[in-house]
Amino acid sequence: AFLTFFILCVEVAGGLLANSPSLLSDAAHMFTDVFSLTLSWFALKIARLPSNVEKTYGYHRIEILASVVNGLMIIFMVCGIFYEAVQRYQNPPLVSSEIVMAAASMGIVANLIVIYYLKDPFQNTHDLNLKSVFFHVLGDLIASLGVLIGGGIIWFTGWNIVDPFLAAGIALLLLLGAWNVLSEALHILLEGVPRGVSVSEVKKELKTIPAIQDIHELHIWCICSNIYALSTHALIHDSMENQFEKTLKEIKNLLVNKFNIKHST
Repeated sequence: AFLTFFILCVEVAGGLLANSPSLLSDAAHMFTDVFSLTLSWFALKIARLPSNVEKTYGYHRIEILASVVNGLMIIFMVCGIFYEAVQRYQNPPLVSSEIVMAAASMGIVANLIVIYYLKDPFQNTHDLNLKSVFFHVLGDLIASLGVLIGGGIIWFTGWNIVDPFLAAGIALLLLLGAWNVLSEALHILLEGVPRGVSVSEVKKELKTIPAIQDIHELHIWCICSNIYALSTHALIHDSMENQFEKTLKEIKNLLVNKFNIKHST
């Protein structure tokens, strides 16, 4: 977060000096990264708090709320960038391509460092909070590359009109990332079935347990993006009714090992 904030300051200064909306839009993207990194760190800290008698599942949903705030903030930024890009398209400014390329290069280096530190937790978790941060920074890396290429085009050709088009392109990239994060977060808030888990597949696997005759009232949902919960009625064969404790253990083991569902009733 501190590294990204430093590059944000560099890009704001460079964008103002170079009169470049694409660099300023990339700086806006950097601002969302700083906010996202800080908010996600805070959400992780809160989510680690133990459960209590009022919050029996703990504070894991804070992660989802952080993702929603991140997504909404990006959309707000996109509206501002689009507005500025349209204004600059109507009156193309003179852009200092050298400053643009220098600031964009620093942004690329910073984003590569941040991605290096985020790649391991991203690969080893299903945490939507960490995924939203990773894609924030990855999108910013692509945006910085676009700004660098745009600065090069302006330097070689003098086509200042390229800059507002680049700003609009970065805004579209931001919008796509925001939509992905928001749709996933809203799916969880609406108690949707976890991504990658099939209700019919879970039911089919449960019915392979010898003692189970049928499965009714099956519900699967997310506490947060990496903690799943399930409730169901399992009907046991009359001839095996004395094996209910063993069957319950088999059900719970199957749900954990095959579907990563650790909270089941």
